[in-house]
Amino acid sequence: MGGLRSQRRLAAEILKVGESRIWINPEYIDEVEAAITREEIKRLIHDGVIKALPKKGVSRARARIRHIQRKKGRMRGHGSRSGAKKARIPKKKAWMMRIRAIRRRLKYLRDRKAITVSVYRKTYLMAKGGAFKSIADMERYLTANELWRRPRK
Repeated sequence: MGGLRSQRRLAAEILKVGESRIWINPEYIDEVEAAITREEIKRLIHDGVIKALPKKGVSRARARIRHIQRKKGRMRGHGSRSGAKKARIPKKKAWMMRIRAIRRRLKYLRDRKAITVSVYRKTYLMAKGGAFKSIADMERYLTANELWRRPRK
C-alpha cells in the first residue's frame, strides 16, 4: 500500500470520500502505480479500476427486535428505565387515567343497582377529591363502610 499512497489520496479527493473507502482493483496495481496525475487517476476511476466503497451504516436489525419486544412489554423493567416515574407518565395523565377508570366503574355499579344514587354521588365526589388510588381501593372503601346495596329478598 506504500506505493499507492498518493494515488489513494488523489482518488479520495476526486471522489470526495475518505482514503479508507478507496478500492483499487488488485489486477491493475501496476497501472495505478504508474498513474501520478489527477487526469490519470480520473481515467482509472472512469474505467472502474478505482472505486469508492459504500458507506458502512449501523444496522437497525437489533433495534427492530428490541422494539417488537418492548411492544410486547418485555425489556421495560427497572434496569431499563431512565427518568423519574412522573417523567415517564406525567402526573396529570396518570390522574386522568385513574379518575376515568374509577368514574366508569361507579357508573357501572350505579346502573347495575349495586350502589344507591346517594352513595354514587358521595363516592364520586370523594374520587374527585383524590380519596382513592384505584378501582380496587374504591371498592374496598365501599365494602369496609357497608355501602353496597343489600339484595332484596
